[in-house]
Amino acid sequence: MSDFGFLNTHRTWEDWCGMLLGALIVVSPWFPIQDRSPIAGHEMMILNAVAVGLIVFGISQLEYVALQRWQEVTTILVGLWLIASPYVLGYSGEGFVRIYHTSLGAMVVLLGVLQLWQDWDLNDQDMLRHGH
Repeated sequence: MSDFGFLNTHRTWEDWCGMLLGALIVVSPWFPIQDRSPIAGHEMMILNAVAVGLIVFGISQLEYVALQRWQEVTTILVGLWLIASPYVLGYSGEGFVRIYHTSLGAMVVLLGVLQLWQDWDLNDQDMLRHGH
């Protein structure tokens, strides 16, 4: 019988995955297979990607050091913003950037939901012991 106990506990590798996702979001406007140069006329998309990526990276670092629930909720909200941002900021017709941001945003949301589910019943003392 298989045991899914490893999904019941918030592990530090999840925080490292969040940091990696943040770094990927920052560089996403420059991923290969772009339709054209991302710089021309898309300063808002680039600024959004860099800001969201830095937020995801920073929150993941905070979770690694001192875990709190607001970090997981913020991660979910930022991931949802990344999914919606191509449509809100008007670059949904850009092809691969839209796919990148939707996919990366979905991974951020899933990671945040997993971490929130894992930590739902923990008290403040247990959350402070995370990573130690």
